[in-house]
Amino acid sequence: MSPDLHFFLFLLLRMAIAAAFVVTASIITEHAGPVIGALVATLPISAGPSYVFLALDHDAAFIAQGSLASLPINAATIFMCVIYVVLAQRHSLAVSCGSAVAVWIVLASIIRQFDWSLTAGLAANLIAFGICIPLLAGYRHVKMPLVTRRWYDVPMRAALVATLVAIVVSTSGWVGPRISGIIALYPVVFSSIMVILHPRIGGPPTAAVLANSAWGLLGFGTAIAVLHVAVVSFGSAVGLCLALGTCIAWNLTLWGIGRHRMHKARQGP
Repeated sequence: MSPDLHFFLFLLLRMAIAAAFVVTASIITEHAGPVIGALVATLPISAGPSYVFLALDHDAAFIAQGSLASLPINAATIFMCVIYVVLAQRHSLAVSCGSAVAVWIVLASIIRQFDWSLTAGLAANLIAFGICIPLLAGYRHVKMPLVTRRWYDVPMRAALVATLVAIVVSTSGWVGPRISGIIALYPVVFSSIMVILHPRIGGPPTAAVLANSAWGLLGFGTAIAVLHVAVVSFGSAVGLCLALGTCIAWNLTLWGIGRHRMHKARQGP
């Protein structure tokens, strides 16, 4: 297979996968509310396919090094969420989303200047989430308004997400595991949810989805650390499976805790 054809097929497949999952996540969010929507959004919807394709083209050492670059990028993503959540309460999509993405780009540019260890990456996540989770707590509980879906909504969402993915993947000509790890964690899903939901249901309800994603995103960071350790010890296939299992188990645990608290609240004192 020629390199051009390989890149084109890779691009089409990732566009299709990301579009399908993000559209599904936005539909689930509209019907099930911000908590379930956030749990869906923090699964490895975009990063997972990226790492699968990287693993097909590179050895385990490349994936291990890439995951070390991805780990501090997860900390940048939670700061991006905070910026959007705060601004979306009063400002337009352009201001809120544009500012949030700009902050992510600046932080990612700083992060790529350093060689990260597993310990340093974990420390960056603990500090970032320790700051951001309390800041987001007050924005989590917003009632999702009813949305009347139009016939062109799903095609429009799919086209929008596919375009965003195409832009991200097209920048992947940068060589090396560090840059690949950063590109793999560009928050396509969160950016798409902002763009899709903000004009339809407003800033505060959309912000609630991202605010509820904080704990799930912490689990995602844990999965990246698991990926690094497992890839070094067991190879790419096992590492990717264990990372995916970590994400699913973490989010199911969060869902179970939420259900238990809701049940306890209904029963009363």
